[in-house]
Parts: sequence; C-alpha cells; structure tokens
Amino acid sequence: MVIRSADKITDYEKVWAIFKAVISTGDSYVFDPETPKESLGKYWFADSMHTFVAVEEDGQVLGTYILKPNQIDLGNHIANCGYMVNPKYQGRGIGKLLCEHSIKFARQQGFLGIQFNIVVSANEAALKLWQKFGFEIIGKTPKGFRHKTLGLVDTFIMFKELSH
Repeated sequence: MVIRSADKITDYEKVWAIFKAVISTGDSYVFDPETPKESLGKYWFADSMHTFVAVEEDGQVLGTYILKPNQIDLGNHIANCGYMVNPKYQGRGIGKLLCEHSIKFARQQGFLGIQFNIVVSANEAALKLWQKFGFEIIGKTPKGFRHKTLGLVDTFIMFKELSH
C-alpha cells in the first residue's frame, strides 16, 4: 500500500464511495448522511486542503485523509485533518498509517500542531488511536453531536503539538 496525493479527476469516485459509506452511518462525522456527491469537491477536494489516498497495488483506494489549516490568517499555523477508511478494510491499520503520514506531512508543511475540532465521544476506536499518537483532549462540547443511534453525545477537541 502507498499513500499519495489524491487526484480530483481519477480518484473522485473512489473517494466518494468511502466518504458515502462512512457518513451514511451517522456515527462519526457531522456531514449529513444524505450529502450529495457534488458536495465532495468542497468537503474533501477544496483548494485550501491537501487530499491523500491510501492505495493498494491493484489501484483499490482503502482510505483517504485531508489536511488543511484549521483557521485562516493568524491561526493558519495549526492544521486540521479528517480521516476515512473504507469500512471493508477497517481493522487493518490503515487509519494508523494515514495518521502517521499526516503528522509527517504537517511537519513538512511547517504546521506547529494538529487540532481535531470534533471527535465523537462514542467513537472509541478513533479516540484510542489519536491518543496513541499523542493527541490530547483539550476540550469537550456537551451533547455536541446528534449520533444516529445514540442520540446526543459529547464531542472532544483534540490537539497534538508538532515539535520540529
């Protein structure tokens, strides 16, 4: 498997398949489960973000992530990331590899930290993984997410400082 920059033309459909599968569960991302395909461009391929894909030798896209400035102007030294793994391939360490890649890339781009603005408290696998990589919970929004099956659940803000 290799992680490379995504191409908006050749990878769009494969990334859309992952995006749609992940958001349709309504349990980890704020995107409406009925988000139309046309919106993927602004949510995952915007000019302000770097988009990557994890690809098998046969061309199968197993996962994807975005990295962008968390804020504009005076806050643009902190990155923000979003990760998605094809549900068929979860549990194979793809999320771990995407996170490792994003940390390295963020450092190369000169970011001083990475902040996750909304991590759903019920997403225990993600919380565990991010903490393994040194992300700390720095804030909590009570009932900040409308979970499809659990109703209102808390969300966390997580941060990792990037030492250069």
